[in-house]
Amino acid sequence: MLSNVTDLFETAGNRLEKKFGPIELRSPILPFNYTDYYEKEMGKDVKRQFLSFQKLIDPGDLADIKLFTNKLEEGCRDSSASGGYRPINLDPGYLASSKLVLASTKDYSHRTYLKKGIYAEVTLRYTKGAFEPLPWTFPDYRSKEYINFFTETRTLYMKKLRGQSASGGNTEEIP
Repeated sequence: MLSNVTDLFETAGNRLEKKFGPIELRSPILPFNYTDYYEKEMGKDVKRQFLSFQKLIDPGDLADIKLFTNKLEEGCRDSSASGGYRPINLDPGYLASSKLVLASTKDYSHRTYLKKGIYAEVTLRYTKGAFEPLPWTFPDYRSKEYINFFTETRTLYMKKLRGQSASGGNTEEIP
């Protein structure tokens, strides 16, 4: 989540929790000072917060999840005091044992079309015991704070996979 109105993190988080179940991890609110790309839409002093949910999802649902978060963004426009065109940006994704995949409405050479104007991008790969960026990975996703959050999320995910494999349960991905 990106916004300069940090109260929207709580609002959006509550709505996402209603849709996807309990939040398992919530990152600290982090400064987003890597680019001024969102300044025109959101204003200055943009912050980021990541959420990870307890319930595992089917990666095939990523496009539908992105369409849901797009509607949620639009709903926040009406209730925001940011004064900007887009008070919050919600970019869902999923974490697998070997990668972090994010959804986007923007096409580019390294993104794969899913459906209904939604694309997927492998943003980080997990190799040799750590996440590493790819040539197209945005600078913020290369940062220690982000990598630490995704490493912690992956640790919990791998514990779930081991527990579910032992019980014969589902082994889907998490956002």
